[in-house]
Amino acid sequence: MSADHAPGSVVDVVADHPDFEELKVVPARYPWRWFATLAVAVLLAMAGHALVTNPAWDWKFVGEYLFYETILRAVWLTLKLTVLGIVLGFVLGTVLALMRLSGVPLLTSVAWTYVWIFRSVPLILQLLFWYNLAILYRYLSFGVPFGPAFVEVATMDLIGPLTAASLGLALHQGAYAAEIVRAGVLSVDQGQLEAAAALGVPRGRQIRRIVLPQAMRTIVPTAANEIVGLVKGTSVVYIMALPELFYQVQVIYNRNGRVIALLLVATIWYMIITSILSVAQFYVERHYAKGSARVLPPTPMQRLRAAGAARVAGWRR
Repeated sequence: MSADHAPGSVVDVVADHPDFEELKVVPARYPWRWFATLAVAVLLAMAGHALVTNPAWDWKFVGEYLFYETILRAVWLTLKLTVLGIVLGFVLGTVLALMRLSGVPLLTSVAWTYVWIFRSVPLILQLLFWYNLAILYRYLSFGVPFGPAFVEVATMDLIGPLTAASLGLALHQGAYAAEIVRAGVLSVDQGQLEAAAALGVPRGRQIRRIVLPQAMRTIVPTAANEIVGLVKGTSVVYIMALPELFYQVQVIYNRNGRVIALLLVATIWYMIITSILSVAQFYVERHYAKGSARVLPPTPMQRLRAAGAARVAGWRR
């Protein structure tokens, strides 16, 4: 008798059955799962058929304009605006988050007010404000505060459309980045910092080796979501006549009338950029999961190799 079960248990009763050797394990059946799978497969097939057979999609012109020179330049400008907005925005957001967490009343109040203002005003209004800053200040001077100015520059010469767009995106993003960074820092158990301080670990090392690696697990998913949102949000700068992707698509289809084809071109490029960012997000999250997960999630290549090995093993049987 096995030590895993008591005498007279269900296992003993089944084992003593005369037809025990002939008993078969019947897998559970899920008819509604099969029905749902079939329904989704039919809907996907219908959608694919409509995309392929409907001539109004203009797939021929989509392929023609997908790598058009002006489209590629517009994609590059979109990426440039995204990088400037994210880098400057998260640098500013990190400073604001540290101000909120500093405990100094003045710094906390200034940071909170900044976040409140820039989250309250729509991005398009902020861009228009910076674009028209010369109406308020014709010249920008640099010198002693409340004293003489050493250098004076015309606002129109200093803040052009690209600078205004980058500044507006960065300042807008900084308000959201501040809350993301603050939430990540607050997610770390304060007891760990107290223990590190009791052991004599310097404050800088506490931030680098204890707070940051754990905070990044909270920061990365939300920050990646903000980056993807900013990629699409750069389309708002069309009001400045900057030739980013959406603006350039509008210019082309207003000229040749291929509205659907050019909108599909923009859609495909936005999907390519966001897909690359999603892959990067996966690997960054995987890197910072080392301290919390016993087994790291497999990469796509590891999944393919495992699936191939399982298929080969099945054939050998």
